Amino acid sequence: MKLFKSLINLLFPRTCAACGNLLLEGEDTVCTTCRFLLPKTGYEQHPDNPLAQMFYGQMPFNAVMAEFFFSKTGKVQHLIHGLKYHHCRENGIFLGQEIGKSLLQAPDYQGIDFIIPIPLHPKKEKIRGYNQSHVIAEGISGIMNIPIAEKCLVRSVFTATQTKKSREERWQNVKDIFELKNPEKLKRKHVLLVDDVLTTGATLMSAGKALMQVEGIKISVATVACAGN
Repeated sequence: MKLFKSLINLLFPRTCAACGNLLLEGEDTVCTTCRFLLPKTGYEQHPDNPLAQMFYGQMPFNAVMAEFFFSKTGKVQHLIHGLKYHHCRENGIFLGQEIGKSLLQAPDYQGIDFIIPIPLHPKKEKIRGYNQSHVIAEGISGIMNIPIAEKCLVRSVFTATQTKKSREERWQNVKDIFELKNPEKLKRKHVLLVDDVLTTGATLMSAGKALMQVEGIKISVATVACAGN
């Protein structure tokens, strides 16, 4: 079996999803060096972090965090791009696992009942093959042993990409695009809303607005990345 695996690795070498270098024995998805160098924010330990401040007076989220800082040419960008556009689901699982490990140590993220990934419109999900936020949520779920609330939040309106839109244009683009399903399941529950990248917060605001219709709900937010410091 070991000889067979060595032969497979020789014919189809496994490479790091962040830097492209060959993975060593025992390494999976991302090499040890990249794991060490990925720019963590530490925001989960600081309730008054800049991301949480974005929503003050607008949406009463319990806590807001991003696991990594994001730059257009960095390793995190490469991982997210592979997940969204090159069918690299393993990237999303890895990123979700990293979030989960951090949240296990964060006081504001204890007692979560369900994970809710930001949904894609069915047309876009069919084109992509999966919802990248759901894959990230799967990684978090595996680490934290928290179930994903399936079909409780749906995207009922197909929208254009948010790329290159201003803050106001982003908000108008995603305003009222989410629909709440089976609200009784979420009544008085603490839910974790999961997305890939937090930029202006417009999508999370829109999703939060829909979820706030549930009686007694408590919403925390976790994303893979935010703009670099």
